[in-house]
Amino acid sequence: MFAGLPDAVLVTMIGGVTGLALGLAARLGRFCTLGAIEDRTYGGSSVRMRMWGIAIGVTLVMVFAALKLGWFDPTEAFYLNYKWLPWQSVIGGGLFGYGMALAGNCGYGALARLGGGDLRSFLIVVVLGISAYATLSGPTAFIFDTVFPRIPAEHPQSYAYLAERLTGIDAAWFGILAGLAILTYTLSDQEMRQDRSAILWGAVVGLAIAGGWIGTHYVSNHGFEVTPVVSHNFSAPIGETMLWLMLGENHAPTFAIGSVIGVWSGALIGSFMLGHFRWEACEDPRELRRQIYGAIMMGAGAVIAMGCTIGQGITAFGLLSYSAPVTMVSIYFGAAFGLRHLIEGFEIAD
Repeated sequence: MFAGLPDAVLVTMIGGVTGLALGLAARLGRFCTLGAIEDRTYGGSSVRMRMWGIAIGVTLVMVFAALKLGWFDPTEAFYLNYKWLPWQSVIGGGLFGYGMALAGNCGYGALARLGGGDLRSFLIVVVLGISAYATLSGPTAFIFDTVFPRIPAEHPQSYAYLAERLTGIDAAWFGILAGLAILTYTLSDQEMRQDRSAILWGAVVGLAIAGGWIGTHYVSNHGFEVTPVVSHNFSAPIGETMLWLMLGENHAPTFAIGSVIGVWSGALIGSFMLGHFRWEACEDPRELRRQIYGAIMMGAGAVIAMGCTIGQGITAFGLLSYSAPVTMVSIYFGAAFGLRHLIEGFEIAD
């Protein structure tokens, strides 16, 4: 389709390039979910939390401007095509957040730290990927399918399209205005306005997420192969990447695989740029056990919630999905609860 490249290779490249930007943002911009929650809860600083506001606002403006220009159709995204089950977001988000606190990182953060030489994060990535796939299509998939069935939705599960149906306001304009409102609120904080690096890297993350949506939509609608319209998420895609590394000859590359490899590569480059690359390993068996449990919870929780901190927190939020705000609030409180247990000396029993 494009310079003779197969569609599968092209979407993998889109995932890789935009994933590279996310990896750089994690290492150079310190864009991190758990770090933002820790800063907000215990450090008295909201800057890293407000970076999420920048990322969400930029994604919204870009995605819905693309809708207005005919470059993207949010209704093609699976987040909007299945009926939202509120308890699914609450349970999955809470489980993911608590697991994130135990593991010390989300899937995206673990990939970024792996790029800096942290072998503990390698364990988290592997266990998270296995847990996600076991929940999605493995031995426990029947439980997931029974308790959290995916029911096709009659209307797009997005507040932008809900507003269009109820008020007649164009969904594209609603999304753009929502993005501008979030950006305005985020930049109302003086500390945030003074931190140009935080603003820059938050915007880079938003552009990367929007780039995934717009790029895969273009390939899907102009290519010759069936390719899904997706953007970044770091739960099941990690398991998918592991399968591809083992069975690549019989498994075509995908956006998700490019995304995972891109984030790791960007983080590796960023760690060398800063001179921070160093090999690290876990010396405490209790810490190792805690991280394994946390990774298992994250993998299952992300599949239940249909996304992780990035998948729901920015990728789905950038479509104004019904599920995104509830999932992120659940992740926040799950993580805050887990951090409180860790700080007070909570320990998983032998």
